[in-house]
Amino acid sequence: MPDRTVTHSPAPTVERPDQLRNVVLIGGSGAGKTTLAESLALTAGALTRAGSVPDGTTAADHEEIEHQQQRSVQLSLLPIGWQDTKINLLDVPGYADFAGELQAGLRAAEAALFVISATEPIGPGTLALWRECEILGLTRAVVLTHLNAARVRLDETLAMLRDVLADGRTDTLLPLHHYTLADGRLAGSVDLLTGRRCGEPGEPGDLSAERALLAEAIAGEDDTLLERYLAGEELDTDALTAALRRELRQDTLHPVLATAPPTEPGGRPAGTTELLDLIAAAFPSPLDRTDGLPACDPDAPLAAQIVHTGEDPYVGRLSLARIYSGTVRPDTTVQLPGHPDERVTGLSCPFGRQQRPVPHAVAGDLVCLAKLTAARTGDTLTTGPDALPPWPLPEALLPAAVEAHSKADEDRLSQSLARLAAQDPTLHVEQNPDTHQLVLWCTGEAHQAVTLDRLRTRYGVHVDTVPYRVALRETFGTRAEGHGRHVKQSGGHGQYAICDLTVEPLPGGGFEFVDHVVGGSVPRNFIPSVEKGVRAQLAHGVVSGYPVTDVRVTLTDGKAHSVDSSDAAFQTAAALALKEAAGNAKVQLLEPVDEVQVLLPDEYQGAVLSDLSARRGHVLGTEPGGPGLSLVRAEVPEIELTHYPVDLRSLSHGTGSFSRSYLRHSPMPGPVAARYERAT
Repeated sequence: MPDRTVTHSPAPTVERPDQLRNVVLIGGSGAGKTTLAESLALTAGALTRAGSVPDGTTAADHEEIEHQQQRSVQLSLLPIGWQDTKINLLDVPGYADFAGELQAGLRAAEAALFVISATEPIGPGTLALWRECEILGLTRAVVLTHLNAARVRLDETLAMLRDVLADGRTDTLLPLHHYTLADGRLAGSVDLLTGRRCGEPGEPGDLSAERALLAEAIAGEDDTLLERYLAGEELDTDALTAALRRELRQDTLHPVLATAPPTEPGGRPAGTTELLDLIAAAFPSPLDRTDGLPACDPDAPLAAQIVHTGEDPYVGRLSLARIYSGTVRPDTTVQLPGHPDERVTGLSCPFGRQQRPVPHAVAGDLVCLAKLTAARTGDTLTTGPDALPPWPLPEALLPAAVEAHSKADEDRLSQSLARLAAQDPTLHVEQNPDTHQLVLWCTGEAHQAVTLDRLRTRYGVHVDTVPYRVALRETFGTRAEGHGRHVKQSGGHGQYAICDLTVEPLPGGGFEFVDHVVGGSVPRNFIPSVEKGVRAQLAHGVVSGYPVTDVRVTLTDGKAHSVDSSDAAFQTAAALALKEAAGNAKVQLLEPVDEVQVLLPDEYQGAVLSDLSARRGHVLGTEPGGPGLSLVRAEVPEIELTHYPVDLRSLSHGTGSFSRSYLRHSPMPGPVAARYERAT
C-alpha cells in the first residue's frame, strides 16, 4: 500500500499543555468513526488522500485482521495539527468485545465525539456510554454520519438524539449549523451565529428561530451577551467562543455537527473544517481536567500511564503513554511499580502504524516509548513513588481451551501468550490446575478470534481449540466399605499389604482421614502410607476419573508382613480398598456452582430471569442497580455459563454485564451427569 501521509509531521510538537486537545471517537460498530478520523486527518493536511475501510487503506486500522473484519479492534492514535493546536484523535473500537480499548481511550481524553449514524437507531450501549462520559466529566459533542443515505431527515434525527440522550430536552443538544442535504449528499451549511456559508447551502429560509435557540443556550447565564444578541448586535467570534467553551465545560451544551466523506476521488470532506474549528477553539485542554489525577504541570515529577501496547517488527514493543504531569525525554529513567527502573531509549509520535521521532512530550500529550521490556498496558511510569489508579476493565468471562498444534508451537506458546497478555489487559491466561487445560479467558468471540489471529500472525504460533472442561468432582453418596489386598511374591523381596477402609460422605468438608486401627494390625509407620495412597487415588477419581472430595476415609483394619510390607505396598492396597468401596456405594458427580450477579436495564429483566432458570439457575433475588437498572443475583452451575457472555449480550442488546465467583460444588442431576461420566 502506498504511503499516503504527507512528508511533514502529522502534528506539531507542542511546548504547552494548552495547545493540546485529546479527543476520543465513540460510537457503535459501523457508525463511521474510522472514516471520520480519516476525513479529519485529510482536512488537516496529515493525509494526501482519504483511505477506505472496505479497501483496508485507512491509517487508523492497520492490522490485517482489521482489514479482514472491516472494523477496529484496538485503540489507534491520529495526531493532527489545526490552528496552532495539536489534536490527538483516539479512534477506539465500537464492538463490545473490545471495551477495554474504549476505556483506555476514555482515560486518555478530555472530550468525546459521539459518532452516530443517521440511518440507525441509537442503541442502549450508546446511551450507557453517554452517561459514563458524563460521570467522568468528559466534554461531549455529537457528529452525524451517513447523511447520504436515502430518506434521511435531519429534523427526525435530531429529535431522536434529544429523546434518547437528553430526555427530550431541546436546549442541550443543539446544531451549530443549518445543514442542507441535496442529491444524496451533504451539500453545504450555514453557521447559525456568524452566518458563514460553506459549500452549497442554497436558500435555507428563515433561520431566526434556530439562531435564537442556539444563542440563548450559548449565552447561558451571561445576560449581557444574550441581550446584545437579541438586540441585533453582531457578536464577535471571541465572545461566542468563550461562551461556548464555558457551556461545554459546564456540561450544559452538547453541539451537534454533521460530516460526510468526499463524494469523489480527490474531493474534500464536508463538515470537517467546522468540526476542527470547534475542537481547537472550544474543546478543553489537559489543563481543564478535574478527575483527581495528577495536575497537568510540565515541570512537575513525571506521572504517565500506558494506555496501549503494540509491537513493531523493526522496533519491538511500543508503549503508548498518556503523560499526566512532567515532561518525558529520551534517556529519562522511569520507575515501574514492582519492576526495576527502565530507561526511555526513544520517543515517537504515532500516526496509525507510522512512528516519527520527537524530542520530548509535555504533560497532557500522548507519546510512544520504545522497548520498555517490563511495562504492560495500565502500568504507571513515574519518577515519584505513587502509581496511578487503573481504569475499569471488562472482566474476561468467555473461556477458550487451546493446545499447541505441534512441538515447535508448544515451545513458543507460553512466551507468546505472555507478550499478548502484556499488551491486552482484558486477556487472562490460565493453566487450570484441575483440568490441566490451557485456557484463554476473553471478553467475547470477536476478542477470542483476534487473540488467536495475533498468535498466528505476530508470533507464528498455531494452536487448536479444544472443548473447554469444567472442574467436576466425585463424591460418595452413601457409606461403604472396601478391602484392599496387595500381595505379590515373584522371587526375592515381595510385596504385602492389606487395608480395610470405611468411606462416608462429608458434605462441604473436603477430605478427612481417620485412623481407627487397634492392636497394631497396621504398624504405625505405614499409616501415613495408607493416607498417601488414599489421597493419590482420590485425586485420580474412583468411577468417572474426576477427583473425589467431601469424604471421610477411616482405616479400620489391615495386615502387614515383617519383611515384605513397604510404603509402596500400603499405598497400592489403600487405593484398591478405595476403589472397592466405590463399587459398593453410590458415587455422585459434583459440579461447580457460581454466584452470579447480572446488571442490566429493567426492560430486559424478564428475559434474563427466564434464561437463568433454563440454565438450572436458582435466582436469589433482584434489587435496583441504578437508574433504570436491575441487579439480579443467582446461583448457576458453571457448566451453564460457558457461553453466557455471548448469550447475555444477545438477550440485553449489548447492555447487560455480569460477574461470577465460585461458590461450592453441588451434586449434578442424573440426566446431566450421564453426559459427563467417563471411564477412569
